Amino acid sequence: QVQLVESGGGLVQSGGSLRLSCVFSGPTFSNYAMGWFRQVPGKEREFVAAISWNGGSTYYEDSVKGRFTISRDHAKNTVYLQMNSLKPEDTAVYYCAAKFPGDANTAQAMGFNTKPDYWGQGTQVSVSS
Repeated sequence: QVQLVESGGGLVQSGGSLRLSCVFSGPTFSNYAMGWFRQVPGKEREFVAAISWNGGSTYYEDSVKGRFTISRDHAKNTVYLQMNSLKPEDTAVYYCAAKFPGDANTAQAMGFNTKPDYWGQGTQVSVSS
């Protein structure tokens, strides 16, 4: 059974940076495309970024392009979301997600209402103005 555990959220001023981490437990990290989503109260969960199994393909929601970077480390079974130039509108609970299989098409599909197979519990990111 796959488990995802996020960390790294917190409170930061506008323009600041945070790095979120998501540790993947279970078989087998390289079989999955990984993604990050976010949700604010009263709104649907929205796609932020996704990455294919080997990191060769990455996809981003338009509002975070150029500011956020998704990456993965197979030695640590971890996916990261580096968030720079944060804005108050980035405030949300951020969720890690995994979708089988790990190819680029699957990663890209995570941005188009494809439901992931597994979710983490979420980590709060708050950006003050």
